Amino acid sequence: MATDPSGIIRARLANPRPRPRWVRPLPDDILVTLLTAQDGGEDGMLTEHEITQELSFSRQIPLSFYRSMAGHEHPELRIRATWRWQLLTPAQREALLDDPDPAVREAAQESSWVLDPEAVEAKLPSIGSHSKSFVLGTCALSPALVEQCFADDTVHPLTWNRHTPADAVARLARHPEAKVREMVAARPDLAPDLVAELRKDPEKDVRMRARLHPFPRTWAEFWAIHGVIGHGPDCTCPITEPDTEPSPGWFAACAVSAEPVLRRVAASWPGLPAELVETLAQDDDEEVRIRLACHHPLAPPQLLLDVFVTRPAHRPHLRTLPAFPRTGLTHLIGHPDPEVRALAAADPTLSEPPVGDPDESVCRAAAANPRLTPEVLEALLADPRTAEGAAANPSLPVPFMHALLDRCLNGAATPPTATPGRETTFT
Repeated sequence: MATDPSGIIRARLANPRPRPRWVRPLPDDILVTLLTAQDGGEDGMLTEHEITQELSFSRQIPLSFYRSMAGHEHPELRIRATWRWQLLTPAQREALLDDPDPAVREAAQESSWVLDPEAVEAKLPSIGSHSKSFVLGTCALSPALVEQCFADDTVHPLTWNRHTPADAVARLARHPEAKVREMVAARPDLAPDLVAELRKDPEKDVRMRARLHPFPRTWAEFWAIHGVIGHGPDCTCPITEPDTEPSPGWFAACAVSAEPVLRRVAASWPGLPAELVETLAQDDDEEVRIRLACHHPLAPPQLLLDVFVTRPAHRPHLRTLPAFPRTGLTHLIGHPDPEVRALAAADPTLSEPPVGDPDESVCRAAAANPRLTPEVLEALLADPRTAEGAAANPSLPVPFMHALLDRCLNGAATPPTATPGRETTFT
């Protein structure tokens, strides 16, 4: 598909629609193929640049790929590596700045400003307002720029910037705004005396963040914790690869912590061992169980079903998971929620799919149940409430499918009829 003659096909691979919540990275060789294509396809609908733009927005490029591109033989890929300058190692940055290709050297020089405090200070006035927060939260900052942030009361990005100097961090820890103190309280570089001070803060959210120390020992751990705080049980944020990931041992320690926030962090990591998954599936905290169901491939089917029934926001995602149960749903056939009844109506082990349910979506799901016989399907195809489901039923005989297609193509006025044991014909 990555080399398909059609640019439309390549673009759909580069950025699938609808976009799944759990975005899995494409293999490195496929990424190279898409990013180094010399044309946009024979249909002429897209350029190769537009297809790579689709890929860039898709979240299917793992951050590890940017690091591997820094030494790739293709100059265009080395240029792309410079776009994630702070992800690269010092040796990789040095090599790109001294690259034999002038275009790569130029791209590296253009990207290197993010780690130069004076260059950041000089560039900031020309940066749009929407990007200034990103710059202040990620780039190296000069003392003068830090002071300007305090003077302008634009200190929020400084609370998560790893380059914020220690004296500024101490000032932020005593800032009058609780949200600022809350963010600073979780920094991995926070001095022990400030941690102790913030654990006694009058605001409970500040105390909670400070109480989590010493768990955020690294910035990867800081962002793993930050990613679950304040999102709530109905969070449907995309599930993607983080910039950097804490160690398996750290996640395991979070899984057995007394702090619900840390157990939620552990439940969000798809690499958690099976024995800890089993433990968290029974956790007293609902958000732990929900995160486990949505994020972990070993989450028990019964947990997936429980979350489906109780949390409608997660239903589209849960349906895409391989472990999601499709049978044993008879007990849900009388559920007050039509979407839950529709799920149960599709269970192929049902003795009598509820094709007469008051809700049309349930009728449609029941009509698609492979338990139904061809004779029953013939009647359901004639009913507008069930015709769509019946037409999708895998038990529909092949001759009947052909008859339906012929009818649509030929504009026949009457539906086909099926006689058991005989070819389907038009009346």
